Amino acid sequence: MRLKDKVAIITGAASGIGKGTAELFAQEGAAVVVADLPASPGEEVAAAIRAAGGRAEFAPVDVTDAAQVQAMVDGVAARYGRIDVIYNNAGLPQAFTPIEEVTDEYFERLMAVNVKGVFLGSRAVVPHMKRQGSGVILATASTAGVRPRPGLNVYSATKGAVIAFTKALALELAPFGIRVNAINPVATDTPMLPGFIGGGDAEAGRQNFLKTIPLGRLAQPLDIARAALFLASEEASLITGVDLEVDGGRCV
Repeated sequence: MRLKDKVAIITGAASGIGKGTAELFAQEGAAVVVADLPASPGEEVAAAIRAAGGRAEFAPVDVTDAAQVQAMVDGVAARYGRIDVIYNNAGLPQAFTPIEEVTDEYFERLMAVNVKGVFLGSRAVVPHMKRQGSGVILATASTAGVRPRPGLNVYSATKGAVIAFTKALALELAPFGIRVNAINPVATDTPMLPGFIGGGDAEAGRQNFLKTIPLGRLAQPLDIARAALFLASEEASLITGVDLEVDGGRCV
């Protein structure tokens, strides 16, 4: 087992990439904290993991609320005695929106979840990881952060920020034995997918987008979960500061 006896917090873990990663981490021996909004199906995800023989608990949290994030992280550290991995995965998509139609509220909400959420989760775990002399911080960025698309103006900016933050934090925390990496998924088959494919004929949009991926398919949550597993494991012990593209060659 690649994460035997590790403790991992995964935000946005009630569905999509986060859910797939929580399930895989548990299969690989980790005690998983399924962190998501109180109204999410996070408890069902944790219960299913436990029913399959894994270790998991649900932690209701709004990743944009500093007090909630800090309390959640400190509670995990108190219960388990350590935090080995945090995967800041929670995020919001952007529907294709011309810049002149982006409202202040929409901009601020995307920035709050996609950027501030990564910052708050990272800030909260660092003291615990420094004390134990090790740890892994992961974040879900996006291929949109390196290959932006028209109409995804704010979303692309949030993911570019996550990538830059990851690299800066990797340099800052390397002396403490803490590795920091991001994952850049291509459009992934999750509930967020319609926002990336665009409006109009959904199937036509899907087929047009597939033409931009050399390997010819969208990502599945398990594709991203496997990348996260690798980066969280000792197999990646010399890897920090990368934004790993899991994109079928789209960004080549």
